[in-house]
Parts: sequence; C-alpha cells; structure tokens
Amino acid sequence: SHNVFFELDLTDSLTILKLTSCQLLPHGENLQTLLPRDLYRRLKRHLDYVKHMMPYWMTADQRRRGLYADYLFNAIAGNWERKRPVWVMLMVNSLTEWDVRSRGTPVLDLFLAQEAERMGKMTGAVERVEEQCHPLNGLNFSQVLFALNQTLLQHEGVRAGSLQGSYTTEDLITHYNCGDLSSIIFNHDTSQLPHFINSSLPAHDRTTALQIDSYFRQELIYKRNERMARRVSALLQRNPNQTYFFAFGAGHFLGNHSVLDILRQEGYEIVHMPPDHKEPVTDKPSEEPAAGSSEEATDTSSHQSTRDRGRAGGPREHARPWR
Repeated sequence: SHNVFFELDLTDSLTILKLTSCQLLPHGENLQTLLPRDLYRRLKRHLDYVKHMMPYWMTADQRRRGLYADYLFNAIAGNWERKRPVWVMLMVNSLTEWDVRSRGTPVLDLFLAQEAERMGKMTGAVERVEEQCHPLNGLNFSQVLFALNQTLLQHEGVRAGSLQGSYTTEDLITHYNCGDLSSIIFNHDTSQLPHFINSSLPAHDRTTALQIDSYFRQELIYKRNERMARRVSALLQRNPNQTYFFAFGAGHFLGNHSVLDILRQEGYEIVHMPPDHKEPVTDKPSEEPAAGSSEEATDTSSHQSTRDRGRAGGPREHARPWR
C-alpha cells in the first residue's frame, strides 16, 4: 500500500504536545488539593509500591537495552500529580507487572508509522486529538472519583492476594489468535479500560458503574467507530485507484458495531486474510497518493492493523482488511 493511515499521527510533535496537554489539570491544579485526602493517600501508597517493585518486574532484556527502573517509572507515571484523575486511573490500570515487562519497545502503531516514513509512504490519520481526548475528560467529577476508587480497590486486592489480576494483553493476544472474538474478556477490555461492574457492588454504586461503562462504550467505541469508518470510506471513494493500509486499535474491530460492521453496511466486501497470506506486488498507481489531511481524514493508536483496498464503483467498492 502506498498510503498508511492511523488513528493519530504519533510521529508528529504537535500531536504528542496536544495529547500531553489534554491530560493535565487546568489552571495549575494538582491532585493533592483536588482528591479526597484518603483517596489521594491510597493512590500515592500504590504508586510508591509500584516504584518499589519496578526493579523486580523488569526483564534482563530491558536492562541489557539500557533501561532502568527509575527512568521507566518516570516515563510512565512522571508528573502524575498534575494529571486529571481519569488519566491517572488509566495509568494505574496499566501499571501491572506484565505491562511493565513489555515497555521499552515502540507500540505497534508507532512502529508502523516509523516504518511507513522510512519507506517513503504517504501517512495520515482519521482522528484529531480532541476527538480521542475530550470524551474521557467528559465524565463528571463524582464518576471519575468512583472510577479511580474502584481501580485502586482492584489493584490493592491483587497486591493483598485477595483478587486475581485482570486479563493481560497476553491473554487478549491468545484469545485473538484462537479466533475467540466473542470472548467475555473482549466485552470487558476492548477499550483498554478497567471493568467496574461486579455483583458485590451495592445498588447505588452498581448504577454508577453501569453509567460509566455505557458512557465509555458510547463515546470511546461506538461514536469513534462511526467516525473512523466514515473517514475510511471517504478516502477510498475519493481515491479509487489508491491502496490503503489502516492500523487502528483492536477494540475497533471487535464486538458489535465495529469499524468493519459499518463498512459492510455501506456495501464494502470484507475479507479476513490469514497471517501467512502473501499479497502480490503491484505497480505504482497512476495517481499521486492522497494527501494525509482533510476534514474527513485529519492529522494522525494500537493493536490490530487492517489493510483496505478501494476499487472504483461508488458505494459498492470493496474493502479487504487483514492483520
């Protein structure tokens, strides 16, 4: 493919700056004055525990590559007191032994973006930073406090040995490779968010958990799937002689109302290609590659990649994604 598109352009310094800014509390506020005292103390205690455990969690390979525990902790959790509580909640959720052991190599979409640039391909994105960031910041304060408290309770339970750790990325990969796309773990983890709903919650808390779960599902999966699919379709229709490779987070390809479901509804043919599929090399297209930004596809996060080939023929064009 001559065009490679992502959710966001992680090679663009302005994109990274906007992502960082979006996560920070406004007006120089900090969590110590914002959070209830007990919640803040528990959060600090848990992060101190993670910092203490980091040297034991790291792998020999990470050390060989020059990574050390303090650097890794600061890279993940640095400046946490200045971040909005919802982003701290997500950070805590990712500070597990397995996730720490996988740090130090680029995430898949960044690796693919770097490869695309190295190979001189046209790159672009189908989302703006605000479209990803603002929905997370849209939870009200009481919902955010509930989410942070529940996340801490889960991780404190794991530390105490009374709770089993949540599914890891390794578990997700295993289920994905086994074709178990309808597994319950995907219902819980498609958006890389903690799962708050459990039978032990009192009725009021259960209502709050359901509201948060519904909000995340609607804002971070369904609405984004609609927007991403619409922009994929617009690119293919505007440039029927071009080939495109799209790399989005795995959550956008799983469950109901996925990006692929929406493209099917628009008349695209979706063909899943096996991992050992060899695509024949084609000549360069007759047209120049499409520009990487417009209202439909704007400036350019995570696991599964799809490649879509648009063919002439209006709404009955075909798209062929595969990983």
